[in-house]
Amino acid sequence: MTTDYRTFLPDDATQLAELESRACAHGWSAAQYRDSVRCGHQFHGLFASDQLQGFAVTQSVLDEAELLNIVIDPRWQGQGLGKQLLRELRAALAASGARRLFLEVRAGNAVARSLYSSQGFVENGRRKNYYPCADGREDAILMETTP
Repeated sequence: MTTDYRTFLPDDATQLAELESRACAHGWSAAQYRDSVRCGHQFHGLFASDQLQGFAVTQSVLDEAELLNIVIDPRWQGQGLGKQLLRELRAALAASGARRLFLEVRAGNAVARSLYSSQGFVENGRRKNYYPCADGREDAILMETTP
């Protein structure tokens, strides 16, 4: 299995949105991915035999980076691919000069929070009622680590 870091292309938007819609209820739309391209965000794709298994979207400013989105195809979840993608993503960010990596995660997403904690992320804040959810709103947990 290899990880391919390549330029995020406008044509990828539909494929990314479709993959994310299989993985979560409140994913980004294809339009949001196209906007992400226009903003200059970086795309990190995890491929096996040219099949997209997961991806992450980051943005960098000076020596700080933010993980904007990370998705593993549900067919491949539970096999350590999230950890692999995070490790390789962090190495790429460190090589590009990033000294800190931030993210936010739904308070109710125990699986993601556990993954991030296992990879050295620590909680450093909370945004109340940040995300929409089935019964209203839920908090965002802010986390950070070094790449």
